[in-house]
Amino acid sequence: MFRLVLPIVHKRSVRLALGAGAGALTAYWCQNSLLNDARVSRGLYKNPLVLSNKNQLVVDPQQPTYEMGLYVASQKELENESNDIRREQKSRKYTGWFYYIKYWLLDYVWEPVITVTRFVELTSLFIPMFAAYPIVFFGKRNKEGDTSGALLWYRLVRHLAELAGASFIKLGQWAASRTDIFSKGLCEELAQLHSNAKSHSFRHTRQIIESTFGGNKLEDVFDEFDPVPIGCGAIAQVYKAKLNKKFAEDDHEQFVAVKVVHPNIEVKIERDLRLMRFFANAIDVIPTMEWLSLPQEVEQFSILMKMQLDLRIEGHNLLKFKEKFPGDEIRFPKPFMNISSRKVLVEEEIKGLTMTKILNLRKGGKHISKEVSDSMIDAFLKMLILDNFIHADLHPGNIFVRFVQRDRKTRKTTSDELETDQLMVRLRQINQSSELMAELEKLDREDYHPQICLIDAGLVTELDDTDRYNFISLFNALSQFDGYQAGTLMIERSKTPGSAIDTEVFKMKVERLVNRVKQRTFTLGSISIGDLLDQMLGMVRSHHVRMDGDFITVIVAILLMEGIGRQLDPDLDLFARCVFAWNVGFPTY
Repeated sequence: MFRLVLPIVHKRSVRLALGAGAGALTAYWCQNSLLNDARVSRGLYKNPLVLSNKNQLVVDPQQPTYEMGLYVASQKELENESNDIRREQKSRKYTGWFYYIKYWLLDYVWEPVITVTRFVELTSLFIPMFAAYPIVFFGKRNKEGDTSGALLWYRLVRHLAELAGASFIKLGQWAASRTDIFSKGLCEELAQLHSNAKSHSFRHTRQIIESTFGGNKLEDVFDEFDPVPIGCGAIAQVYKAKLNKKFAEDDHEQFVAVKVVHPNIEVKIERDLRLMRFFANAIDVIPTMEWLSLPQEVEQFSILMKMQLDLRIEGHNLLKFKEKFPGDEIRFPKPFMNISSRKVLVEEEIKGLTMTKILNLRKGGKHISKEVSDSMIDAFLKMLILDNFIHADLHPGNIFVRFVQRDRKTRKTTSDELETDQLMVRLRQINQSSELMAELEKLDREDYHPQICLIDAGLVTELDDTDRYNFISLFNALSQFDGYQAGTLMIERSKTPGSAIDTEVFKMKVERLVNRVKQRTFTLGSISIGDLLDQMLGMVRSHHVRMDGDFITVIVAILLMEGIGRQLDPDLDLFARCVFAWNVGFPTY
């Protein structure tokens, strides 16, 4: 059935007949600036004075977390800008009537038409998914309980999400982390989602960058700027450039990464979010589906999406991380906030080896791999337990490793930045693993040590006071091997305690699981906290225990960290490290 469905979806005559109208009309409208920049006209960009003020984002102190303070401030600013521009244009003496008509047509005619057209396009795209759903009941079951038919259906879901565009790719990637709601097989399939977004033109990049600089030319800020992007995602693309000396803060050459948001992506995402809310509310009225709390989950996803649309939030996150890790063992790229804006982020380029390359060396360099693992795990536990400010996207692609020379007694870095950059450029040019391993072992003898570099801080997790209290209570119960109490806390402090089913059975399952962990500890065996949390999330899903989204994000971050850490150091016991850090403390960074 999977093979029969895909050709229908791929037929351009079917999809384009329903969606081409929306695409063509949207493109035409956007070219005329009517939908550009979340309904803010380009008149804003022609005022350097306004732009210089808009580069700064002031955290709203009334919000429960720093991250939510950034989000609320960003949304208020966007709304105020749009309202101010509309108010100013409508008040013009001779042309005000034109803008009244323009915005009325935009709000009550054009946008509804485009939204309905997009609705029809998405409906036609996802009908095959619902039609093919019965295949999940057929085929042999694997050890996770998924049938072979279900695995085919999961693949179809992933494929359709890629066809649906940026919003649904991001939705699928977010859903891949929610093993408390969706089956493990579906989450593993959705984790393979990748953006099929095409890079936008350099002409648009130049226009946005020069608007950010208040009308100054791109060449006034950058001595070099590679017009070919080095990376392209669903929301933005990244370029490599060299800063002009008047903007660089060091004497040596300052190479930077420049992230630029795709044109009109805000409007497209906002439209898709409205449709997601509609579908979530429709599903929520179905009996037995209310425990999923899909409308609330879509709202949380909406916040995550909108935060990624304001690149200043990522810049502020980087500044916050640099404040919390002032030493040089853990490093974050420095953002240049004075030349960054909502749509452009300029940050220093990190020259280092990718974590993927280090993982490939683990068999031949146990000492180096363990040192990398220890530094990375200690930093993560500091984020988790002490700082309550956690990088929420720590996959190997966002982790780089540099090697710096340190004094044996003081542990202070003795190699300068330029020397380290040159060393890393040389190491990155080595393609043979054996040759690279030999070079790293030589550096180890010369007192070079790994420096962990974390990039792409657009997604950060913070627990508010209530969630943090719940997290501490649960962790205390687990560290004392009180599984029954842990199960009780998970139900009582879930989002909808009344929706949980077979609560006593759930508590007993958690108790048995924790007892197995306790027995393993007393026999000096290594505990996989990943297996522990994975099994616990399976219980949460089957018993309809609704955990808070941020809480689940923390769990997923722990799973990612242990996965990378165990590849580097097979003897890693993250559970023991967590308990030790909780009771004793952390290294000083």
